[in-house]
Amino acid sequence: MLTSRQTAIAPGLSKNMRQTLTGLVTHILLIVFGFAFALPFLWQLSTSLKPDSQIFILPPLWIPHPIMWANYPRALTYIPYFLYFKNTLYIALFNVIAALFSCTFVAYGFARINWPGRSILFSILLATLMIPSPVTLIPTFLIFRQLGWVGTPNPLTWPALFGNAFYIFLLRQFYMTIPQELSQAAKIDGASEFAIYWRIILPLARPAMATIALFTFLANWNDFLGPLIYLSDKQQYTLALGLYGFAGSRGTEWGLLMAAGTVTIMPIIILFFLAQRTFIEGIALTGTKG
Repeated sequence: MLTSRQTAIAPGLSKNMRQTLTGLVTHILLIVFGFAFALPFLWQLSTSLKPDSQIFILPPLWIPHPIMWANYPRALTYIPYFLYFKNTLYIALFNVIAALFSCTFVAYGFARINWPGRSILFSILLATLMIPSPVTLIPTFLIFRQLGWVGTPNPLTWPALFGNAFYIFLLRQFYMTIPQELSQAAKIDGASEFAIYWRIILPLARPAMATIALFTFLANWNDFLGPLIYLSDKQQYTLALGLYGFAGSRGTEWGLLMAAGTVTIMPIIILFFLAQRTFIEGIALTGTKG
């Protein structure tokens, strides 16, 4: 049965022609919007290959002449880039592992185990999502200062072991879509709750876990405010904070900054394309049951 949109596009055409035309228009719109979203990255890539004299000229020059490939090795040595890369990778991977461990465990308790007060406590957990982060910024800083963690990467890593409300919510919703009959059959065979969690639920939850891992990695890779607040030693800087090293008293090295920024976002782009199918599957299957 034809939709009103298809009929409005081409009322005199056959069903197959209307579907083809609708698909063509849809793809053209997607290409246009995709190009619009990619435009800032393309401009950054173009700027990273320009000499300084061509960066701010009008009209803008998209294809630099000559192409300054030397901007990339210069950018990676202008600041201790690989030290910042190592620091950022450590924080991002620590948070990914810690978030997967803590959030999957807590979400299992909310989704698969019946215990008194479960719904009330889950509602309280969701209510914490409504608290703006600036409200908790100062109390959290004071706690970390009392622990002696300010000036170390600890405030950027260890809190991930205590879970994330949004990720717990996503995993809980995913767990709710898994039939309870699987758990009941495993209990009949003598499996404990931990065995059910480890051998049945986690293998089925890989798409949701991949989604959370990607979200966590992206958030920590691009985090600027956290390192700005808690890190004071330049040897501990992350990439987001270290890129400010290109802004000096004599001006900003824009070409080098764009080159370093391009290299910085490449791991995110590569990671997304490698995990794209699993990521989209995790988003699609994380329903609203419950």
